Amino acid sequence: MYALTLFLHLLAAAVWTGGHLVLAFAVLPRALRERSPEQLLRFEQGYERIGMPALLIQVVTGLWMAHLLLPPAQWLAPGTPVARAVALKLALLLLTALIAAHARLRVIPRLSRETLPLMAWHIAAVTALSVAFVAVGVSFRFGGV
Repeated sequence: MYALTLFLHLLAAAVWTGGHLVLAFAVLPRALRERSPEQLLRFEQGYERIGMPALLIQVVTGLWMAHLLLPPAQWLAPGTPVARAVALKLALLLLTALIAAHARLRVIPRLSRETLPLMAWHIAAVTALSVAFVAVGVSFRFGGV
């Protein structure tokens, strides 16, 4: 069961992180150069159908695997490298959720040529956080952080 859970977690991470890397390094530069928020909206509409389920799969499988590694009461206790890695993953999740919620509720509904740079900062932040998720995830293989 753990192997299947890990597989689903990694597959979802590939979708989430890969999608954000494509957005940040292929779609966003073109949208900024052409001052075209429509390009971001088109990408977002297509990607959201697989990106959001991927994020949900990561959250569910990540919480399940964390539960298998440590009792939930120890997730935020920095006593062991694994507990620190779990706590760091939870912190990254919280930051991602806050930035994504702000983008979804405040930035995207008002996306225009003028607000495109603000959206770019959101994209850069979520992309950096998604790469950090992967880095911390790799640390589990070596005993945590």
